[in-house]
Amino acid sequence: MTAPAQNRLLGLLMALAVLAADQASKYWILYGLNLPAKHVVTILPILNFAMVWNHGVTFGLLSGANASTLLILVAIAAVAFLAVWLWRAPHRTTSLALGAIIGGALGNVISRLYYGAVVDFLEFHLGRYEWYVFNIADACIVCGVMTLIAENLLRKDPKSAA
Repeated sequence: MTAPAQNRLLGLLMALAVLAADQASKYWILYGLNLPAKHVVTILPILNFAMVWNHGVTFGLLSGANASTLLILVAIAAVAFLAVWLWRAPHRTTSLALGAIIGGALGNVISRLYYGAVVDFLEFHLGRYEWYVFNIADACIVCGVMTLIAENLLRKDPKSAA
C-alpha cells in the first residue's frame, strides 16, 4: 500500500473511531446514565456531566427556528470539502487531524438529525469558573483544527522556501 493510501486509510479509521466514540458516549449519557432526568452528575472536583441540548453551534449561537437545517447542510458541505482534502493530504498528521474533524462533524450531524439538537454533557470547571458544555465530537473537532494549525506553522515545506 502506498503512503498516500495509508494516510487516507488512517484518516478514515480516525473518522470512524471518533464517530463511534461520540455516538456511544451520547447514547450512554442519554440512556445508560439517564442524564436528562438527573441534569448534573459530579464526576470529579473539576468535571461534571451536565445535560445540555445545543440547538445552535458553539456557545448556543445560531439557535433559531430554522438554524438546524442550515447547520446540517453547512456541516455536510464541510465534511465533503474535508473528505477531498483528506484524499489529497500529503502527510499522516494531516490525515489524522482531518479524520478527527470529519468524525466529529458527522457525530454532531447525526445528533441533530436524530434528536433535533446536539447532546452536550462534558462540563469542566475550576471553582466558580466554568467552561462551556461540550461533547466528544466537539473536542475532536477542536483538537483536529489545532493540529492542522500547528502542523501548518511547524512543517518546513521545501516548495515554499523559494
